Amino acid sequence: MHIPDGFLDAKTSVATYIASAGTVGYALYKAKEELDEKKIPVLGITAAFIFAAQMLNFPVAGGTSGHFLGAILAMTLLGPYSGFLVMSVVLLVQCLFFADGGLTALGANIFNMGIIGGFLSFYLLTLVKKPLGRFGERKSLLFSAALFSWFSIIIASAACAIELAISKTVSFGIVLPAMVGVHSIIGIGEAIITVIVLTVVIEVRPDLVASFKSAPSLPYGGEGVV
Repeated sequence: MHIPDGFLDAKTSVATYIASAGTVGYALYKAKEELDEKKIPVLGITAAFIFAAQMLNFPVAGGTSGHFLGAILAMTLLGPYSGFLVMSVVLLVQCLFFADGGLTALGANIFNMGIIGGFLSFYLLTLVKKPLGRFGERKSLLFSAALFSWFSIIIASAACAIELAISKTVSFGIVLPAMVGVHSIIGIGEAIITVIVLTVVIEVRPDLVASFKSAPSLPYGGEGVV
């Protein structure tokens, strides 16, 4: 899903850079409302986990690759703005030091995986989670996280395909089915991993899951179970 250099035309690169840069700036401003001392270590661990998971790439037609995303996991644990910043930092490091995604396409990669796959999917998750609350906070969160983890990777891959088609890098009829088809399968693994991680964290430290509203308010270093 990481787009390399030379695969997007200038207008697509510039437009996605502007959108991504603006969103990063706003997220930096809003993230201070989500973070406290006990969330800082979780931020680092989440970034490391997503970085490692995204390094496992599967080749896809049209010169792109497929991989785990982690956006819903990050935003569910940390909150949408902090989760988005984690995604942005991971993509930046991969681009600069591992040549995973091009520098000219960094704006598009953040747009696809952080904004479309992250913000859009997360806010759809919150909409679906509310009416499911009657089944219990935990069940509604895990179900919604599973569903939109799967959805996030598909919608991000579709955005990537559209950008490649707009740039006339590859035919829309070829790249969209290839990207969405492969990522619909990868998304199952994404959903399973997301649910497993969230289940473990909720069992051990529910107060560290930003989207788990039933979490008790614990002092720093405290423990809690549900």
